[in-house]
Amino acid sequence: MPSTRKVAVISLILTESALFSVFLVAYLFYMGKSLNRPFPSEVLTFPVFATVALLSSSVTIVFSEMALHRGNKGAFHLWWAVTIALGAYFLWFTGTEWHHLIFTDRLTLATNVFGTTFYSLVGLHASHVIIGLFLLTLILVLSLLGKFPADHTEHIEMISWYWHFVDAIWIIVVTVVYIISVRY
Repeated sequence: MPSTRKVAVISLILTESALFSVFLVAYLFYMGKSLNRPFPSEVLTFPVFATVALLSSSVTIVFSEMALHRGNKGAFHLWWAVTIALGAYFLWFTGTEWHHLIFTDRLTLATNVFGTTFYSLVGLHASHVIIGLFLLTLILVLSLLGKFPADHTEHIEMISWYWHFVDAIWIIVVTVVYIISVRY
């Protein structure tokens, strides 16, 4: 029988998947319906480095978990910190992209339907990255301070599940926003 923690995280991921589905359907429904500029093809470029960083963080978190299971705290801390750094880079990129879109391209929530749906969907994902980074950082700090007991590996596994979920959602978001809508 699965632990209550695992059931809770699975329930959270299913609920969040439903929420993202609503935002994705709205984005797809309104895609191409903006009457005024800028349009996605005019202002969006595929976020190659940010995408590579975020997807790589799924690999580094697995390395971190493997190190923890082997009892190698140093490697655990290293890979966990690399995961945080990759997630932070992704978030930094999102912030710089938004700054450029708002102040150079004049794309805001109120500009057009594209702006509204873009910031809503990408912002929802960014908020999940922020939550993930908070959890990752909390675990790293507690572990470095010796306040995270070795028998709490399930907490690490659940945070890892959440992080993989955030990465998986990004694959869908980046495909819809930066590939499909730019060509639409």
